[in-house]
Amino acid sequence: MVILEILNQCQAIIEYQFRAPELLDAALTHSSCADNRLLSNERLEFLGDAVLGLIVCQRLYEIYPEHLEGELTKLKSAVVSRRTCAAISNAIGLTALIRVGRGMEGAGNRPSSLAAGVFESVVAAIYLDGGFDQARTFVLKHTDAWISQYAKTTHQQNYKSLLQQYVQRQIGGTPTYEVLNETGPDHNKSFQVRVVANDRGFSPAWGTTKKDAEQQAALKALQELGMVDEHGHEPPPVSATSV
Repeated sequence: MVILEILNQCQAIIEYQFRAPELLDAALTHSSCADNRLLSNERLEFLGDAVLGLIVCQRLYEIYPEHLEGELTKLKSAVVSRRTCAAISNAIGLTALIRVGRGMEGAGNRPSSLAAGVFESVVAAIYLDGGFDQARTFVLKHTDAWISQYAKTTHQQNYKSLLQQYVQRQIGGTPTYEVLNETGPDHNKSFQVRVVANDRGFSPAWGTTKKDAEQQAALKALQELGMVDEHGHEPPPVSATSV
């Protein structure tokens, strides 16, 4: 596929027509294919990461007025993560349009870091070509479903319940919670708790109450079992990636 065809196909996917198509060309050029790294999408990826973060932060601030800073930060981290960006890029067909060097062309599935990077690069290219509003339109079209999904799991997830279901189904028995340590005065204690399931002990976690510490310990166990990601989220349903 010649470069012009790639650019036209990409513009159809993102529903934006570039005034300076060389920006889009750069966004789709991996460093392995560029004559000079300055001609690759690395700089655009750097800018796109910041633009994406601002757009998502503004969106979260607008639609979740009751959320505290910590909750907003957790949501933002999940939405702009490499995992999410790569899933979006794969779902809408951006990943397949990246121009890579010959050494990567026959390597099978392209790595998630490459897929995530091209999404951020395209965000930056749209921002530079058409301004913030155009970039915001593109980003929110493809992240709103993820925001809703992550917000739902953040508020409704009961890690103890999820862990108990998994242990009973896959390991056998019921997880127990051991208090390993407690510190602080009576009015401001902190507790360290770990989960034990079928004689296997998992990494401990701290909480300001025993219940909170147990939830955090259950989260640690779920992460070590590969049931949730580093943000505490289960994989979103297929519908969230089918943009």
